[in-house]
Amino acid sequence: MKADYHTYRTATTMAIWGLVVQFAVAVALAVFGVLYSDHAVLTTSFAVGAGVLVWLVLVIVFDQHRRERIEAMEAEALAQTGGESASVFRTQDELRPAARRLAGLHKYFVPGMSLVVGGAMFGLGLWRLLAYRDLSARTDFAPAVSKAPVMGWVIGLLIAVFGFIIARFAAGMGKQTAWNNLKAGASHAAGMSLMGLVLGVAFMVSYVGPDGLYFAMPYVAAIFSIIIGVEILLNFLLGMYRPRRAGEIPAAAFNSRLLGFVAAPDTVAKSISEAINYQLGFDITGNWFYQLVNKALVPLVIVGLLIVWFLSGLTVVQPHQRAVVLRFGKPVGQELGPGLHFKWPWPIDSVYVPELYRKDKDRLTLLDRTVTGLRRLELGTTYAGGDEPILWTNDHPGTETYQYVRANPNATGVGGSDLVDLAIVSAELPLQYIVTDVKKFDMMGPPELRDDLLRTIGQRTVTRYFQRTYLDQVLGYGRTQISADLREELQKAFDELSPPGATERGAGVRVVSIGISGVHPPKDTAASFESRVMADSRRIANLQAAQADSIATLTQAVGNVALANEIVAAIDQLSAIKTQNAAPAAIAEQEAKIASLIGKADGNAASLLADAKARRWQTHNAAAGRAARYEGQLATFNAAPSVFVARAYFSALTDLFEDSRIIIAGRGMGDTRFTIDLNDKDLGTELFAPQQDQ
Repeated sequence: MKADYHTYRTATTMAIWGLVVQFAVAVALAVFGVLYSDHAVLTTSFAVGAGVLVWLVLVIVFDQHRRERIEAMEAEALAQTGGESASVFRTQDELRPAARRLAGLHKYFVPGMSLVVGGAMFGLGLWRLLAYRDLSARTDFAPAVSKAPVMGWVIGLLIAVFGFIIARFAAGMGKQTAWNNLKAGASHAAGMSLMGLVLGVAFMVSYVGPDGLYFAMPYVAAIFSIIIGVEILLNFLLGMYRPRRAGEIPAAAFNSRLLGFVAAPDTVAKSISEAINYQLGFDITGNWFYQLVNKALVPLVIVGLLIVWFLSGLTVVQPHQRAVVLRFGKPVGQELGPGLHFKWPWPIDSVYVPELYRKDKDRLTLLDRTVTGLRRLELGTTYAGGDEPILWTNDHPGTETYQYVRANPNATGVGGSDLVDLAIVSAELPLQYIVTDVKKFDMMGPPELRDDLLRTIGQRTVTRYFQRTYLDQVLGYGRTQISADLREELQKAFDELSPPGATERGAGVRVVSIGISGVHPPKDTAASFESRVMADSRRIANLQAAQADSIATLTQAVGNVALANEIVAAIDQLSAIKTQNAAPAAIAEQEAKIASLIGKADGNAASLLADAKARRWQTHNAAAGRAARYEGQLATFNAAPSVFVARAYFSALTDLFEDSRIIIAGRGMGDTRFTIDLNDKDLGTELFAPQQDQ
């Protein structure tokens, strides 16, 4: 093909189309990733955006080729008309500026942009990989759920289709020598198509079931960008040492050979075949074995497919699994245990093992296919976890489910009716069960609805049971019995389940445990519950304080609590004897017994008795002394009455005039007058003079 300006104009047009498509895809992916916070889509948009630079370089280079061809045609026409003779002072290079610019583009611009594209893909891929790795290493990290799986699926497949069309068209044009650099654009278009296909498949798989591929996409997109960036940088280094022929258009370093296999696998396969032939020294495709394999390739492929199809009739059940054979979707035969089993090939027979799912906000995550592990259902309040202590008065993280219970076992309805007072409690009721019959479990319903069905039946059974229980049982002593009763009633309810189309009753599960792991009243009524508990606590505290006061009082009074109780019992017995009109001797005997017990006391009672005894002896001795003194005075009076009377008279006067002023006047004084000065001697004292110490 002649490399004229029409040729390069066609290549420029193709590069512009590739630029527009790649730019539109990069923008669409970036907008989608930002709107839905999708890490993988954003990383892919960066890798696709690097391809926009490749197409831009190709537009500039091919357009310069077109300008150079036009300039060459003008120079050739000028030479034919003798115009060169008029330019005696101008060199040949000065007459070809477009050629000089083209040479500069291939020498500096294209290699420099190769470094930019390779470095950008490597740096952005490494940044996104480390960012996602640090994010997923956090303990509170939860992979995001795709908010638009259907839209992502459609966009991914559209990108794959349009990218593949652009890649194949550009790769086909790149087979021509003049358009060889279009292979670089084709490789990046192929990478865009490949990533779009992987994204579409990931969104599709996430929408219909497991989401492992979708969660791995951030790593896949980042590693893809890093690998292509490293390849471009290696191409640049190796291109520096690659010999070139004169006039040959140098290949761009941003042309990825890895992605070129996707864009043009026939060309790559041909290159590999030529390399093998060159290394071995002979044409391997021309020997008899290659020709025989080439002729028998179709039968061999058919035989291989048949062998693979017949091998689908073998199945291995793992030790932790139990399986059932489905023939055109209908269960047949008995349950399969661990080991190797034979069945009809696919699609006649298939083997089903129950799935173990985790459901988060209406999104299913396949954990395993097993029947030996415990499965858990929450029939009551779900606790979301947290560091805050769980108290009745706190806001509990999770979903509250309330149960109605009877308030008092002795309460009756108004007027003797059956209406009784009810109380509301929030109870955590984790149910653990295992699958015992795979066929019954499979007939119960689709995998995503089985837990919901069991949960609904379990909640109905739990609600009915709690309406027969009392508040004190739920909050206190009856939890063990409640757990045992609930286990029996739930097992009975599951065994009576009759799925549509099933010939036997039962859900194929066995209840392992069910219990109350936590229970509390509503937050608004928690204060009322606490006030009752506080009242009971105060009553107990008052009783204990009264007992302590009693012990202290008895100990202080008697010295011994046991002796005090014995004395009180004896006093009570004395009161009973007196009320029965017993004989005085019995009463005296009981009083003597009480007196004897009191005499043994060591407390205040003993002290009072000792004081009473002391005062009795003091009173007795004082009276005896007065009697003896009276007898002495009487004997003295009888011996000398006048002397006794005089002494008594003067003794009385002495006592009377004690501390009194006495003036004795003789008989010869006719007028006795006394002058008394009642003035205060201190009235003339200087008030402000310093006082003398007395």
